Amino acid sequence: MPKIPVFIGPCCLESLDLARKVAEHLKNNLNHDKVDFYFKGSFDKANRSSIDSYRGPGIEEGLKILETIKKEFEVETITDFHLPNQALVVSEVVDALQIPAFLCRQTDLIVAGAKASKENNCILKIKKGQFLSPNDTKNIVEKASNFLEKDKIFLTERGTSFGYNNLIVDMTSFQTMKSFGVRTIHDSTHCTQRPGALGKSTGGAREFVIPLAKSAIAAGADGIFMEAHPDPSNALSDATTQMPLEKVPHLIHELVSLKEFLDQ
Repeated sequence: MPKIPVFIGPCCLESLDLARKVAEHLKNNLNHDKVDFYFKGSFDKANRSSIDSYRGPGIEEGLKILETIKKEFEVETITDFHLPNQALVVSEVVDALQIPAFLCRQTDLIVAGAKASKENNCILKIKKGQFLSPNDTKNIVEKASNFLEKDKIFLTERGTSFGYNNLIVDMTSFQTMKSFGVRTIHDSTHCTQRPGALGKSTGGAREFVIPLAKSAIAAGADGIFMEAHPDPSNALSDATTQMPLEKVPHLIHELVSLKEFLDQ
């Protein structure tokens, strides 16, 4: 069975020390014979609910942290970008570029990300917007695949809004999106968010991360995206949905075992 791609790390890059702690734990406790591990961390969370919310260290400091983690722990890295002119400089540091869900229809961003990924041999991971149906992602794939091979394009399911303060994962979306010739990833923590539920910040229901992740693998997801923190309740962003770091390796092991069983 091919290795399962897993994208795991803190929501925001709070500090180099925190990034090291997360990367070291995951490097030492994941089965790297069975998973392709990408350390995840955002240098900027540009879509925070409140203007007072912590956004991250910024692109310059954030890329320094990611470069350090990549070299010290010999792991692959992923981060999101928000502007077309960020794509190339980010792709020179990380192994995978991520387009946030709310920006998934931005043609200039997709084209810049695809071109930069092609130039620097990166993956382009695009989150399906909360406002799109799975079928709508065909247009995203067509935009990106004009400049990048489809095996380098990953689509991510992170839930759909059908009203206020809740997200629902359509488990049929993985098969639909895979039919466009790309791999699919389940965002197991963001799909448990409750947007705007706390007034000036997003709420969440972390207790649903594990059953939703297992359901997604059973439904055909090729890999997992998950945010993790040593002390989630005190995280500077997404404190209600990040997984406790110490629980992540066992969960990933269970997901790998489930996928192996289903692929027999």
